[in-house]
Amino acid sequence: MSESTGPEFVQSLARGLAVIRAFDADHATLTLSDVSRRADLPRAAARRFLQTLQTLGYVRSDGRDFALTPRVLELGFSYLSALSLPAVAQPHLERLSRQIDESVSAAVRDGHDIVYVARVPTRRIMSVGITIGTRFPAYATSMGRVLLAAEPEERIAELIGAARPEPLTPRTRTDVDVLEAELARVREQGWALVDEELERGLRSLAVPVHGRDGSVVAAVNVSASARGDVDEWRDRCLPPLIAAAAAIDAELRLL
Repeated sequence: MSESTGPEFVQSLARGLAVIRAFDADHATLTLSDVSRRADLPRAAARRFLQTLQTLGYVRSDGRDFALTPRVLELGFSYLSALSLPAVAQPHLERLSRQIDESVSAAVRDGHDIVYVARVPTRRIMSVGITIGTRFPAYATSMGRVLLAAEPEERIAELIGAARPEPLTPRTRTDVDVLEAELARVREQGWALVDEELERGLRSLAVPVHGRDGSVVAAVNVSASARGDVDEWRDRCLPPLIAAAAAIDAELRLL
C-alpha cells in the first residue's frame, strides 16, 4: 500500500476496478495476459479478479478471451439516473447539432479527466470512437479547459501536474505555465478552442454549463474536422453554442 492511499484504502477493490477499466471500446475482448498488462497486475491476481467478476456476472469468457457483460452498466446507472444534466442537455444538443451540422457533446470533470455524459455525433471525426463514459485528459480538450478554468487558481497547477501532460500531437501544449496562462484566457473570455491538440485533424470549441448556484458543473462543445479558417469556424459556431449552454443553464436552475 502506498503512503498516499492511507489506512482506509482497500487495495483489492482498487485492483478489481482496474481490471474492469482494462476493457474499453478498443479493447472489448482481452486475454488474461492482456488484462494483467493493462491493469498492471500479476497474472495470478488478474486471474482471481477475472474469475470473481465472472462469478458475479460482470465478465464472460470463452475459455481464452474475456469480455465485460452488460451487467457492468449497473455500476454507473445509479449515478447517471440521478444526474439530471444528460436528460436536460440532450434535446438542446440535438437542436444545436442540427443547426450547425457538427458533432456536439457534454462532459463533466472527474479528477484530471473529462467524462462524456451526452453526445450527438454527425460523423466519425476521431480515430477513437466517443461514447457516453469516454474519458480524455482535460488539459488537451476544449471542455476540459473550460472545466479546469473554473477551478480555484491554486488548484489548477495541481490538477495539470497530476495529469502528467504529454504531447498527444505535435501541437499539444504540455508546459504547466503555458497551460495556466491559457486557462486564464479561457476564464476571461468564457470559451475554449483546441485545434489539433488532442488528435490531428480534430478541432473543438467549448463553453461552460452552470448549475443552480451559478457554479460551473459541466461543459458543452462543438467538434469538427480541422479544415478551413479556424476563426471563421469559431465565429460561426460560438453564438449558437453559447445560446445552447444558456438554455441548459436555464433549465438546470429550475431543478
